[in-house]
Parts: sequence; structure tokens; C-alpha cells
Amino acid sequence: MHVATYLMFEGYAEEALNLYRQAFPDVSVSVINRYPEEAGEMAGKLLPTRITIGEHELMLADSPSAHEFTFTPSTSIFVSFESEEDLIQVHDILCHDGDVLMPLDDYGFSEQFAWVNDRFGVSWQLNLP
Repeated sequence: MHVATYLMFEGYAEEALNLYRQAFPDVSVSVINRYPEEAGEMAGKLLPTRITIGEHELMLADSPSAHEFTFTPSTSIFVSFESEEDLIQVHDILCHDGDVLMPLDDYGFSEQFAWVNDRFGVSWQLNLP
């Protein structure tokens, strides 16, 4: 069995992919799939695309339909870091034009912790144990 997190966007999955490549230097992209030219306005947008951050696989895709729902912080991607420098770098990139739910600080349960929504609404919990 394999489990991955699936992130569905409305036309900006590639922008999110580029943001995650910038934030996480160890991102590997295993498969990029695109809608074909005959898909009209969806042409070139991302079909399910697999990336790996650390040991966690994410799938990013653009939906051809608008939905009444979006991302919610009740589901977030939790990332543990080995260095404060790496945490700060990722934090600064992800929260640019996003929302800070809990600012970077020592909350007693770890050395440093932050909870942010990136500019696409994807929720990230960033932790330095």
C-alpha cells in the first residue's frame, strides 16, 4: 500500500509546484502530466503530477471544474526539520503572500514551530523538534 497527499488546484498547480521547488531544495519531481492541446482552456495545465518532499509524496493537479470547496487548515502537511536555518528558509518562502496561523516561535512542545497557509491555501505545520 502507498499513501500520498493529493492537492487539487483550480488552474495554478504549476505555480504551486514552482513554489514548493523554491521552498524545499530536495523536491524531486517523478512525473509531470499535462492536459493535451485538445483540452481547450485546460491545455498545458497539470494532470496528476507526482513530487516528493523528503520522504513524503504529493500529487498536484488542476481540476477542470470549479468547486465550492478549497483547502482547509484542519488538514495540513507537517514537516520536521533538522536545522533552524532550513525551517526559517521554508517558512519565509511559504508564508510570502500567504497567511500565518501561528507565527514562528517556541511554543514549549518544540524548539521552533510555525503554522502557515501558503498563497494557494495549502496548510503547512513547520517544526524543529
